[in-house]
Amino acid sequence: MESVHLLIAGEVQGVGFRWFVQAHAQQLGVVGTVRNLRDGRVEVIAAGERAQLESLLARCREGPPYSQVDEVEVEWRSATGRHRDFRITG
Repeated sequence: MESVHLLIAGEVQGVGFRWFVQAHAQQLGVVGTVRNLRDGRVEVIAAGERAQLESLLARCREGPPYSQVDEVEVEWRSATGRHRDFRITG
């Protein structure tokens, strides 16, 4: 298993982005968290198989209707086993 840390910038708060990410993560069987940051970005920390995470990354680059993703910072990491499900934390 691997982990990916995403920082997503653009029109990503107030448009259902966190619920969009959570739905796709759960559908893919990915665990982790998604939250709004004070600077207007959305942070995603997800763990799973590489193919699952690549699919989630692709969905995050698209975003839900009414969002506009301008930039996605991606950092691949080793999975820690810390998460048991996928949650919205903030």
